[in-house]
Amino acid sequence: MAVEALPPEAGKTLLLIQRGGPFPYRKDGTVFANRERLLPRQPRGYYTEYTVPTPGSRDRGARRIVAGRGATGQPASSGEYYYTDDHYRSFRRIRQ
Repeated sequence: MAVEALPPEAGKTLLLIQRGGPFPYRKDGTVFANRERLLPRQPRGYYTEYTVPTPGSRDRGARRIVAGRGATGQPASSGEYYYTDDHYRSFRRIRQ
């Protein structure tokens, strides 16, 4: 999925990840365990998750970007990002 195809809020979240924050939600940057096993298998701690705000939602909503650590070891520069709009039931790789 191209960055341009993401909702505008997801594009803003992606920029925050690449800048290293600051993040608006306390849980942003926490480990995503990949329990659903929909992303490529990696050691625990490889993936982190970030909230994509949903307009009109009273809570964090269902949209997230999950970042891998990639070759750089850092989510900000890894280039490995996945988008979900259904709270981890499906993922689409973000292409930059």
